[in-house]
Amino acid sequence: MNKPVRHIALFTGLLVLALLVRSTWVQFVQADELAHHDKNRRVKMAAYAQPRGDIIVGGKPVTGSAPTTGSDLKYKRTYKDGAMYAPVTGYSSQIYANSHLEYVYDRFLSGTDDRLSLRNPADLLTGKRAEGGDVVTTIDPKAQKAAYEGLAKYKGAAVAIEPSTGKILAMASTPSYDPSVFSGESNKGSKAWQALEKDKDKPLSNRAIKELYPAGSTFKILTAAAALDHGLYHDIDTPTDSPYPWNLPDTVTPMKNENESAPCRNASLKVAMQYSCNNVFAKIAAELGKDKMRETAEKFGFNQDLYMPVSVVKSVYPKDTNRPQTALTGIGQGSLAATPFQIAMMTAALANDGKLMKPYLVDSLRAPDLSTVERHQPEEMTQAVSPDTAKKVQRMMEFTAQEGTGKAALIDGVTVGGKTGTAQHGVNNSKIPYAWFVSYAKKADGSPVAVAVFIDPEGSGVDRDDVSGGGLAGPIAKKIMQAVLAK
Repeated sequence: MNKPVRHIALFTGLLVLALLVRSTWVQFVQADELAHHDKNRRVKMAAYAQPRGDIIVGGKPVTGSAPTTGSDLKYKRTYKDGAMYAPVTGYSSQIYANSHLEYVYDRFLSGTDDRLSLRNPADLLTGKRAEGGDVVTTIDPKAQKAAYEGLAKYKGAAVAIEPSTGKILAMASTPSYDPSVFSGESNKGSKAWQALEKDKDKPLSNRAIKELYPAGSTFKILTAAAALDHGLYHDIDTPTDSPYPWNLPDTVTPMKNENESAPCRNASLKVAMQYSCNNVFAKIAAELGKDKMRETAEKFGFNQDLYMPVSVVKSVYPKDTNRPQTALTGIGQGSLAATPFQIAMMTAALANDGKLMKPYLVDSLRAPDLSTVERHQPEEMTQAVSPDTAKKVQRMMEFTAQEGTGKAALIDGVTVGGKTGTAQHGVNNSKIPYAWFVSYAKKADGSPVAVAVFIDPEGSGVDRDDVSGGGLAGPIAKKIMQAVLAK
């Protein structure tokens, strides 16, 4: 063989070898990636080739599947009371993918989860795809309805948790949206999505778990717990060392109280909670210092990644603060920021004698034959503070509900603890303040529910002077607790 022919043969052989290597790589190494690539139309066709499993609330599905016409995607998602349950279910859209539970349990709902496909070995031989399974939530439908309807005219959020287990009983966010509107492939759905994205009130954002706000005076229950747990004070009825007026450390800026005539000078912790005395709680934070305050906050879940199983934006207790900034965190201001979900966790832990249970939204996963594939077991997250400390804070909150600003949540025949809060909004508090309310209700056998309600009154027609946690958020918290107690 002459030299040129030999070179051509060698080059051709290398090309064939490269082709074999590439085809092998594509078929065996990249096969799974390509099979699930979002640009692969077959992936989407397979995902919507059969009805999807359902998301269950109170024993009944709040989702469904409907046949489509004129599309190679045979089924689209439907929702019952879509706007009310959107913060729980999220959406499943043929154009805009999935969110929340629809995203976390996509494979289980669509039937591609191995736990479903392996249940019937015959399907593996025939290539038949398993039917989608159901996701059974912990949501109490009456509590969810009370939360959603209570928030209806506001921008806001509400979360209810069972303190002893961590079950999430309600999670509402307003304004909301109906996921059914853009679940299919249509121009109408695309326009609806675009309108929601442009809406300045951000209906697509779940305020309960995806937005951060100053916690305001609701954080004072954690500041009180930190003071007791770190031994700064031992008795909630004895006077504190809290002069009034009192200036922020290293400044000449006075820490003012909302009610200038309140008995806040050297007030006991119990009275300071009753009247929400800024001078007392800001001074506590300054005396404890940033490290002890942050340590306590982190035991309640601040600065922690959290999945329940939907991801929750990390609430922030700042790491680098000077003395006046640390003092401000004691009243829930400054650079401290929290989700309503985190504030509900904090309240639930104190109601549960200091034990923070890991919150969870899904009770079980259910196969198409209704057998249980997986069931959640309650899990302790931390012992945030000692039982003795928690019980003292409970006494303070219950006194505040009886004699202070928390009266809006009182329920006959039930022990209720509460704390109101307002928080600055805008540069130099230029906008209408936020309103908060946290509470728990318990019977003799324990505390079945803890609640946090957050309201942004901007644009609701509420005057600035009429904004209060007890006036706006308190009645909503009461209705949520009543719904749970009735069950």
